[in-house]
Amino acid sequence: MNDDVLRQAPLFSGLDDEAAASLDASMTAVAIKRGEILFNEGEEGHQLYVVTDGKIKLGRTSPDGRENLLAILGPGQMFGELSLFDPGPRSATATAVTDCSMKALGHDALLPLVAQHPDVARALLHQLAARLRRTNEVVGDLVFSDVPGRVAKALLDLANRFGRRADDGIHVNHDLTQEELAQLVGASRETVNKALADFAARGWLRLEPRSVVIIDLERLQKRAR
Repeated sequence: MNDDVLRQAPLFSGLDDEAAASLDASMTAVAIKRGEILFNEGEEGHQLYVVTDGKIKLGRTSPDGRENLLAILGPGQMFGELSLFDPGPRSATATAVTDCSMKALGHDALLPLVAQHPDVARALLHQLAARLRRTNEVVGDLVFSDVPGRVAKALLDLANRFGRRADDGIHVNHDLTQEELAQLVGASRETVNKALADFAARGWLRLEPRSVVIIDLERLQKRAR
């Protein structure tokens, strides 16, 4: 487990080394394979998770079977914290996009930590506020932005978190299928594929299996606005 990665999580951001080590010791290591489900929407939850390696997707399914991806999370990111403040059914299904390692923290271990370290409570509130802000932004994009704009914005977000700069551009290994990328932007696979093909034809990016190479970052940023 990479301590530097774990330190990126909001839980650890306000702790000194001794407190961080104590918190780490109270967490449980979890590992799942690509495609495995960590928990399902509607299940009772009492743990939060910090991703230490790999990628996790959070999604919801409509009554008619349609799927929507709420988020793709990678190392240092946290999810499931709502269950600690308001224990109840999970609001999404968590599935491994790649082989994934995590650390889990239960409700009983968190409460003493929050009491002893107010910075942890502030960090968690900041996390919840950021998630609410992101939700509002997604709703706004669905109303005011077209599909190519949403695709461009999603690619930029993935590049910011998973991208690697090279001489030929920014390599973004998002590990998503075309269907999953479509679910992430709330559109059909055909419409998203058309947008990606158009971006590639314009020379803004190069398409590769479960990844893209962003060649013209400025043009993609303008299209995302």
